[in-house]
Amino acid sequence: MKTKNDMFEILNQQLDGLWDELDKVIVGRRKELKLILTAVLSQGHVLLEDLPGTGKTTMVKAFSKGLDCLFSRVQCTPDLLPSDILGVSIFNPQTNEFHLRKGPVFTNLLLVDEINRTLPRTQSSLLECMEERQVSIEGKTYPLSSPFIVIATQNPIEMEGTFPLPEAQVDRFSMKLKLGYPTQKEEQQMLEQVGDEIPYEKINSKFNPEEIQELQRQCQDVHIHSSILEYITALAGSTRNHPAISIGVSPRASKALYKTVKAWALVSGRNYVIPDDVKEMLKPVWNHRLILKTEAHINDIKTEDILDEIMGEVSLPDETVVR
Repeated sequence: MKTKNDMFEILNQQLDGLWDELDKVIVGRRKELKLILTAVLSQGHVLLEDLPGTGKTTMVKAFSKGLDCLFSRVQCTPDLLPSDILGVSIFNPQTNEFHLRKGPVFTNLLLVDEINRTLPRTQSSLLECMEERQVSIEGKTYPLSSPFIVIATQNPIEMEGTFPLPEAQVDRFSMKLKLGYPTQKEEQQMLEQVGDEIPYEKINSKFNPEEIQELQRQCQDVHIHSSILEYITALAGSTRNHPAISIGVSPRASKALYKTVKAWALVSGRNYVIPDDVKEMLKPVWNHRLILKTEAHINDIKTEDILDEIMGEVSLPDETVVR
């Protein structure tokens, strides 16, 4: 019978193999990939925001290959309709019945490319999918595959031709990540490695959907001490009372952080959460959920700075009692 140490040893070997496979296509994004996997295991969704050409789409396609998951991609444009994502019921005159022509949402990993280039009406069609893992079409409800994750990319909202995501839509994403530019060394390695074409076919899968589902179940068994829960709720309360914040994080945000830190602990080789897990996950999970006051924008105050300030003010739990 396998012990917990054996299970973590196997998981660590699989993870090392996954990173090695993704290194064939992706250069210098280990932390971002680990964060995306954490979102998958916590049954969350990811919003990638950065300038065009920074490798967002490439990273998601390679990641899906490493997990051996069904992959679909939607390229968002202003004329994209909800039915182009969800599917549509079509009448068959021979059988005198309607049948569903499934949209790309019926997959394991859905890449919604440049989500803020499509209209809010189409953006909102993803709300039910992301929250309830189901689709309602013509009065009928269809369950989605498991695992199911949406990874959306968006250009910075200052760019022309973009429609900012409503707060309710942004809140459905458990994480928001920014890739940034690679270092000169990483960019040179990228040109040497994938300068001519991207060899997705060289990526060997190290997980499969069934293993991902099992890891999602294991995340629920990761121990989180009551003092960690008190720490999370204290941080949440501080965002609701901070003078520079107009609207603090919601209870959904607290739940997202709770689930994410458990998944982060698992992929870090532990079956218990430590305070550093919360500190590591706080910005990716809460950064996009804070709505700042006008004065904060005028004074160029960033949400990252406010979260750093809050973490400095809220007392850390005693790490010796959290196991």
